[in-house]
Amino acid sequence: MINKIIKYLLIALSIAWSVYQFSIGHIGNGILFIFVAGLFVLFLFKHELILLAFLQLRRGKFKSAENILLKIKHPEQLRKSQEAYYYYLIGLIHAQTQSATKAEKYFRRALSTGLRMKTDRAMAKLNLAGIAVMKRRKREAINLLSEVKKLDKNKLLDEQVKMIQAQMKRI
Repeated sequence: MINKIIKYLLIALSIAWSVYQFSIGHIGNGILFIFVAGLFVLFLFKHELILLAFLQLRRGKFKSAENILLKIKHPEQLRKSQEAYYYYLIGLIHAQTQSATKAEKYFRRALSTGLRMKTDRAMAKLNLAGIAVMKRRKREAINLLSEVKKLDKNKLLDEQVKMIQAQMKRI
């Protein structure tokens, strides 16, 4: 994790270098360094290791994503939204590869910290509902699935909700 002060310094330097490039007539280089400054601004609001872990998860490389997230030593020092997504990603990794109880702990922590996007909250609650069904807590699973339906306006998780409801009927 690059320190915030270093990030601000890199933004200032790349903007200054961009202005210098414009002043000597190298328009292309100036535009390039404006994009570089924009990249550093993005890293102020999005943690670079969390972005890398998202990329690894999309590729299906859970062990690699977990190794990347373990490089973050103090997640409580991140911004609240970044901390929530840190716990959300760890929960997804544990749900796919390891124990459900650890995944449940991380999903609950991500929800209590504050996931921003409704689809991410819905996905976390859907995973919690699946874990509740596995642990034979039917009432909790029903409550979580009703919350998932409220959060999932675009019906992206409709099929998964139906699968969990079918599993609940077997209990």
